[in-house]
Amino acid sequence: MVSSSQTSGKAEKRKVPRNRVRLLYEHRISLYSLLVAVPGIAVSGILIWLQPWSTGSKVALSFVELSVWWMLALALHRQTVRPLQTLANVVAALRAEDYSFRARGAIADDALGELSLEVNALADLLADQRIGAIEATALLRRVVEEIDAPLFAFDPARVLRVVNPAGERLLQQAAIRLLGRTADEIGLADCLSAASEALVVLPANSSSARWLVRQSKFREMGVPHTLVVLSDVSRALREEEHNAWQRLIRVLGHELNNSLAPIKSIAGSLSALLAETQLNPQHRRDFERGLAIIEARTASLNRFLQAYRQLAQMPPPAMRRVALLPIVERVVFLETRMAVAISRGPDVMLMVDPDQIEQMLINLVRNAVEAALEPSLGDDRSSNPTNAVEVPNPQVTLNWVVEDQSIVLTIDDNGLGLLNPSNAFVPFYTTKPAGSGIGLALSRQIVEAHGGSIELSNLNGKRGCHARVRLPCS
Repeated sequence: MVSSSQTSGKAEKRKVPRNRVRLLYEHRISLYSLLVAVPGIAVSGILIWLQPWSTGSKVALSFVELSVWWMLALALHRQTVRPLQTLANVVAALRAEDYSFRARGAIADDALGELSLEVNALADLLADQRIGAIEATALLRRVVEEIDAPLFAFDPARVLRVVNPAGERLLQQAAIRLLGRTADEIGLADCLSAASEALVVLPANSSSARWLVRQSKFREMGVPHTLVVLSDVSRALREEEHNAWQRLIRVLGHELNNSLAPIKSIAGSLSALLAETQLNPQHRRDFERGLAIIEARTASLNRFLQAYRQLAQMPPPAMRRVALLPIVERVVFLETRMAVAISRGPDVMLMVDPDQIEQMLINLVRNAVEAALEPSLGDDRSSNPTNAVEVPNPQVTLNWVVEDQSIVLTIDDNGLGLLNPSNAFVPFYTTKPAGSGIGLALSRQIVEAHGGSIELSNLNGKRGCHARVRLPCS
């Protein structure tokens, strides 16, 4: 048995090249031209020296002969070496991605000319491919920049190498600050660790936003990279959720209406019969009170149901160009329980449905005022209401600014804040004893129908809630 060291030693001995002296191609051409000319020079020299001429004439003629041979050898050398040097320069330029050089003398039916033709054809092909690659790269870069989905590429060390403008907007930082940082540093570690097609909530974004993660692998310069594409599916999920609520409301509305109508009719008929029936006063009062309660609760339940049906019957917005300030002033004027401060922003025009936008602002301002006027119960809101303390100097402020071709309206209050912000927009969810749970859901439906967004959050560092509405400029 032969060990691996012995085998490798024999292989190394076989691979050792011999020291061979090899003439350069130019020198070989000169040598071959000399060898070809030697017989003729020798014969002509013998013939010259056999002639009855003077020695000076013989030397001069021999010198002329050698000079002519030397010039022909130089011409042969130049005609053989120069075209090859030209082709070498063209190939070197192609290797350096300079496609402006071409070989001269490229003609058909000639061995060297055909080689020049092939080299020029190769240069044209590489130039076309280079232009195509540049255009394809520019197109890809343009598509990546214009695509609305955040896109990130990470190397094996989880370092960010590529980010598009949508990714910059998501992380609220410029690419120059993001590139070269790890996924943990920029808050995208969950995107890399999550499975493809999984839903994640990014800490850098709103807590209500849910992102669908798509991952794929690619190689750059032989190094494997991970491509992460995020899709905001929050609105799509909310639309599906809204459609589900609409179907549920329609079913419940139909069934309840079928039951409430006969109940109300029967209660009215029994009231009419009761007036004609002889009963003792105590029993009459009991019957009248019971029938009155049935009629009242039936009417209340019908009103309650009609309020819910607003979610299922919201008409599409009738857009027209209106000023924002008059809408805000009307909303504030309608609130009579306390003064709402307006921090007036720039005069702007919006392409909106003014009735729907006004209703949305009424809902938000009413919620803010009710929160500001709500008595404080300390940290435990389920405490005894007798321990409630009125909020000193309740405040509600409404203002707006222009940001990135959008109008951003904010409504701040100094109330107790939100117990569970993630449930704020869930239909029928409410923390108010007499609330219906559709005001915020209806407001978000209105804002998203106008191509905007709405967010609710607690104020940082102090008590109160912050409502933020973004609407596109006209």
